[in-house]
Amino acid sequence: MIVLDTSYLIDFFRGERRTLEIMNSDVATTVVTYYEILSGIGHKKARREERFFKRFFSEIRILEFDLSAAEKSSEIMANLMTAGRSVNSLDVLISGIAIANGAEKIVTGDKDFIEISKVSELKTLSILWQPNSCNSHHSVTTQIG
Repeated sequence: MIVLDTSYLIDFFRGERRTLEIMNSDVATTVVTYYEILSGIGHKKARREERFFKRFFSEIRILEFDLSAAEKSSEIMANLMTAGRSVNSLDVLISGIAIANGAEKIVTGDKDFIEISKVSELKTLSILWQPNSCNSHHSVTTQIG
């Protein structure tokens, strides 16, 4: 299973072609991503985005935060603190949920997950943008961890 992070879902909503191929895989997202997306939509009062994501979330598996996820998240955070690395706590929760539910990978554009993959068994599919010679951009997908 591949977990879809918030940054990935935002790119998917924007119609980024690079996001489409992964959607044909065994994918899920987390309740934390659900929270992040809906908070942003509510703040911006974005009706089109709200309709899109309400439908999207009704059709995808949403992984919950439970005691097992809390345990995995706390292990990740402890490992990060021991290594002297600082990352967003919500990304740690997303990673803990993913691991507790048997996910092998997370797809994201968020660099915090690269740090998390260094101290956990979760592999990161990082989609980064790099400029090309035509003054546009192309995506580079790399697996980390």
